[in-house]
Amino acid sequence: MSGADRVDVLLVAGGRWHDIDYARAELLTLLTKHDVVRTTVDEDYERVGLLAEGTDVLITWTCDVRPTPEQSKELVEFVRRGGRWLALHGSNSAIDASRIGQPRLFRTPRAIDDVTEVLGSQFLGHPPIAPFRVEVTAPQHPLLAGIAPFTITDELYVSELHEPIETLLAAPFTGSCRGFEEGQDVSGDWPVLHFKRTDAGTACVFTLGHCRGRFDLQDQGIDDLGVVDRVAWESAEYRLLLDRLVGWAVHGDDWQRCEQVAS
Repeated sequence: MSGADRVDVLLVAGGRWHDIDYARAELLTLLTKHDVVRTTVDEDYERVGLLAEGTDVLITWTCDVRPTPEQSKELVEFVRRGGRWLALHGSNSAIDASRIGQPRLFRTPRAIDDVTEVLGSQFLGHPPIAPFRVEVTAPQHPLLAGIAPFTITDELYVSELHEPIETLLAAPFTGSCRGFEEGQDVSGDWPVLHFKRTDAGTACVFTLGHCRGRFDLQDQGIDDLGVVDRVAWESAEYRLLLDRLVGWAVHGDDWQRCEQVAS
């Protein structure tokens, strides 16, 4: 931390198949509510060395952005020594897509094992985007004050878990993730919001928040989708939770201060 109250944040927003510009802008808007914050923005982990130079908080909104082995080490050490990492949407993913013209199949290689161990989960697949119900599994947690079970139209992530994790929200799903090599014939309550504590630090994974612009599937042979999909961001519950989670990233477990800013 630089200065008496200043909180330095590294925001990594980048990746594939999503409207990263929209997500980045929304997160920056939320961060401006906290007058102690100074933010550095990048699209990958190239500047992850800042975490060893005093940056206090890491926020990521990515899809298939893979740190190098050296960058992975930096990320793990950041959490171990007490850092807070808010990992949003596809931050726990590594995805290989089939080539255009081949049967559409997405694979999820174990390419970032050290990172997913710290996060507590790795994305395996999701069923087609559709409404699903999110259950509250830790109703006494301050982050969930006033939050009841809700329905959202989004990507429901089926993930490989690295226990122990503390699950706050989960979504039941039985079925298959069409187009993904893994996540077939699965059944369970899949974490939507969870914490993973490692030594002195904490990672928080929140998988909701899909958004896609018109030109985000060009590498899949679709030049222009013709539509913009931000329906998940229209959920009042999602907006409130994201606001509170950014507050947690900035202020830690000072829940009263987080709530004051979020409200």
